[in-house]
Amino acid sequence: MFRRTFWFTAGAAAGVWATTKVNRKLKQLTPESLAAQAANKAVDAGHRLKDFALDVRSSMAQREGELAEVLGLHATPGRELPAQRGRAAVGRNEPAQLRYLHGKTSHDKHSNTEHSSGEEPNGEHSYNRNEDH
Repeated sequence: MFRRTFWFTAGAAAGVWATTKVNRKLKQLTPESLAAQAANKAVDAGHRLKDFALDVRSSMAQREGELAEVLGLHATPGRELPAQRGRAAVGRNEPAQLRYLHGKTSHDKHSNTEHSSGEEPNGEHSYNRNEDH
């Protein structure tokens, strides 16, 4: 009789355990629960990505400082930048829109006046790629 009672109790306990395990799994698979899990994972991934970006930024600033120190690029208060060396140096760093304004450089004195002959005031021919269109 004790043997039957033992096995009956063991079976009932196994049934209760299996039922609760299945119910928990079913609750985890509901659409609301799946959405919450996905949102939590997305937030966690965002935090990890932010931490990674901050680590990269701090390491980059540290490395740039090291390179600047090795190359001697730190600006000293008494040191000035060298002066520009004429129109050619200015024209290279200037955007293309400013470089040619009606076929003339923007540094020319007469860049706002148009000449019907296509010649500059100093006698040079201008280049205007939109002239024929």
